[in-house]
Order: sequence, then C-alpha cells, then structure tokens
Amino acid sequence: MKVQTKLVSRLCGPAVLLGCSVLFFAGRAGAQLGAPASSQGTQAAQLPLSGKTAQSGSVNATQTTVPGATTSVNTLNPAVQVQGPFAGSANSTLQMSFSGKLALREAIQRGLEYNLGTVGLAQAVRQAQGASRVSRSALLPNLNGTVSETYETENLQALGIKFPGIPAVVGPLNYLDARAKLTQTIADLAALYNYRATAEVAMANQMSAKDARDLVVLAVAGTYLQVIAAKARAQSSQAQLDTANALYQQALQQRGVGLVAQVDVNRSQVQALTEQQRLVSLRNDLAKQKINLARLTGLPPTDQYDISDDLPFSAAPALSLDDALRQASTQRSDLRAAEAQLRAANDARRAARSERLPSLSVSADFGVIGVNPPQARETYTVVGTVRVPIWQGGKAKGDIDQADAAWTQRRAELEDLKSEVEGEVRSYYLDLQATANQVEVAQRNLQVSQETLTLTRQRFEAGVADSVEVVQTEQSVASAELDYIDGVFAHNVAKLSLARAVGAAADHLSDFLKLP
Repeated sequence: MKVQTKLVSRLCGPAVLLGCSVLFFAGRAGAQLGAPASSQGTQAAQLPLSGKTAQSGSVNATQTTVPGATTSVNTLNPAVQVQGPFAGSANSTLQMSFSGKLALREAIQRGLEYNLGTVGLAQAVRQAQGASRVSRSALLPNLNGTVSETYETENLQALGIKFPGIPAVVGPLNYLDARAKLTQTIADLAALYNYRATAEVAMANQMSAKDARDLVVLAVAGTYLQVIAAKARAQSSQAQLDTANALYQQALQQRGVGLVAQVDVNRSQVQALTEQQRLVSLRNDLAKQKINLARLTGLPPTDQYDISDDLPFSAAPALSLDDALRQASTQRSDLRAAEAQLRAANDARRAARSERLPSLSVSADFGVIGVNPPQARETYTVVGTVRVPIWQGGKAKGDIDQADAAWTQRRAELEDLKSEVEGEVRSYYLDLQATANQVEVAQRNLQVSQETLTLTRQRFEAGVADSVEVVQTEQSVASAELDYIDGVFAHNVAKLSLARAVGAAADHLSDFLKLP
C-alpha cells in the first residue's frame, strides 16, 4: 500500500493530491495521510497544585526575648536556623584553596558556589528550561529524514479485490524509499499556551534560584556572626577566669598573713572553678559553630581553622520603613517567582480551555521511491489537517477544573507571600531598632560594672570589703560583657535579616554589615 500511496502523489499532482488520496484509499492509506501528529490533539499541561518549590530547605533568623545570663534583664537573643539542603555543601577546597583563615566575604563566596541550596535549584532551572524547549518544539517545524527498503507481499482478497486470473496473493514487492518529512503546526492555541506556561515556570525557577542566593547569604553570614559571638564569649570568659584566678591567689596571700578568713579564700576558689566550667562550655559551643560554618561553605567539617573578621557595632543604613517595604515589593525574588507561577497557572487554564477549539497543522514530504536507486522517481505529499474536537468524554472539562484549582492555589499563595514579606520587613525593622537600643544600654552597663569592680577590688585589698562583694561584682561584669556581646550579635543579625527581607542580601550585604 505504501507504493500505491506514493504513486498517487506523483500521478495526481499537488492541486488534487488530498482528493485523490481519499478517493483511492479511504481505508488504511487514507488514515495514514490525514492523521495529525497526535490523534487526541494537544493536551493542556497540568501544573502541580502548589507553586512552591519542592526543595524543603529553609533559613530563618529569629529574635527571642529571654532573661540575661545572671540577671533578670530581658534581652533579644537571635538564632539562625538552617535546615534541609542549605545546611550542606559540596567540597569547595577542590577548586578554591584554603589558607586556614576564613574571612566573611570568602565564606559567602564559597557558600554561593558550593552550598546545596543554590546547587540544587540551579539544576531545577536547567530542567525547567529543558521542559520549556520541549513545549516550544510543538510550535516549530519538525523535519525528519527516512530511508527504507521494503520487501513485502499483499493479500488482495483481504482488501476486497477479486478478479478472475488475478492471484489472491501478489508479490513479493521490493522498493526503496528515501524522503524528508516536514510537519508544522499552523494554529494550536493549547500548544501555544502550554509553551507560555512552561516558559513562566522556567522564569519562576530562575527567580527561586536567585532567592536561594539570598538565603545562602543569610545562612552563611548568620552562622559566621554566631562564630564571632561564640569566640567573643569564650575570650570574655577566659578574661574572667584570669581575673578570678588572680583574685584567688590574692586571697591566698592575704590568708597567709591573716588578713582574710578561709571562707573568703573558698569563695574566690569557687568563683575561679565556676569560670573554668563556663569557659569549657563556651569553647565547646565555639567549636560546634565553626563546624556548622564549615558545612555551609564546603570546608572540611572540623573546627581546626580560624575566622579573620570581627564585626563590631556599626549603625544601620539610613533606611526608612516605607523605603524598606517599597524595596521588598520590587526586589524580593520569591515574590517574582510567585508572580511567574501565577502567570503559568493562568496560561495552563487557557491551554485547558483551548482543548475545545479546532487546530490546524500541515505536513509535507518529498523524496524518491523505486525498485532500485537508478529507477527511483521523485514523489511528494502535502497534507493539511483541521482537527475539530466534538466529544472527548468530559476530558476537557476535567483539565479545566484541574487548571482552575492550580490557578486559585497560586493566587492564594501569592497573596500570602506578599503579607509574609511585609510582616518580615516590619518585624526585622523593629528588631533593628530594639537591638540598637540594647547595645547602647549594654555598653553603658558594662562601663559602670567595670568601674564598680575596680572600686570593689580596691576596697577588698584595703580590707574594707569581703570576697562576697568582689564575687558579686565579677558576676555583674561577666553578665554585662555577655549582654554587650549578645547585643552586638543581635544587631548584626537584625541588619542581615533586614537585608534579606528587602531582597538585597546577595548584592548589597556590605551596605548593611559594613564588611571589611
């Protein structure tokens, strides 16, 4: 039947090709010529119900109000929580050498390059772009070439051909067919809207990948700040231990000459032992924080390295609340991703509704066919197909319902995200103001406590005061130092969190943290 089909195209000519094909072969051959690329028509792309990224990782900076270490004063104490892929990384030392000292800029660079939060979403972007290209291929010309050698027999009686003298089975027939076939969609709204939907999904993934960079900066910089704070606490505790040991030795000397009682010596010793225990705990916390930082930046998971940057207190950038809200509405990449997801869902709805509309496609082939190459003759086929959906058992209605549900969910998620972003900006702006005041008060409290300790030690050396007053004053100084360290840490985390909230963490972090 294939030989006869090609002969019809040569005999009838292009003007009456379709009519001749249908006239001669209303059965199998006619169906082969007139069938579109998909007998069921273009199907609407079905998006998942939720437009949120499948990656379950998260990075959150929280400020909680808790009592101070040794006093009843409530202070803001931050915590940077990193979960999922953002807590891990690929090995960064294979491509970037490491000197043993880690600066904040270098840590952020390593995190952006090797943290799994950005690596995973970068591959998701590639997948989405590939899916968009696949959808676009249904709208572009498709050209294929074939070369076939056929050897067959045919039962004419099975085709209803019965003439005296003609055998029931003819053949074998042998022929060569070499040709190129071109197919082109002329009008197919479902395919067009499917392509637009996949393009918007690719755009959403690109924005999600950009947002992941801000989250990585928040995770790495926040953990680096935790290491700075832990290191400062350990250094302060070491200084307090040295002071406590000095007072203990002084008490021993005074006891030796009968100036103080044994109970004063015991109090001084207990204070020294307490400071030693505190130092062990703080050093352990510092080592764990450094291991966490190493895991985020692709370094070996050990604490055998040092950080080279120290971020003292610095004023926040001159940014009003209204300006912060305005910047967040235009700069937040997760908002842009949610908006792209909503547009994709809308295009998917339009694709589903377009399943009920007619579609038009054209296919053509040109080649040579014959018993052997020298005897081959040129033949061609041109077919125009109009597909009109009449009844598909309710499939189009089902696709529309699914697309409507996805669009409704995307719209609700976008509205919720806008509210979440505004809430984050307002909360971190409040934290920024509160922590700035906290640092100011803690600094003044530390100055007063240190002055009081100096006066108390002078009274103790003069025999006017006992060791109880000295120990209590030492505890006040230790508490004031920890409050100041926590205050600076909380203020830096608030600035970092605000940078993330307005969508500028990856590009404008130095404007907020005053990086060296």
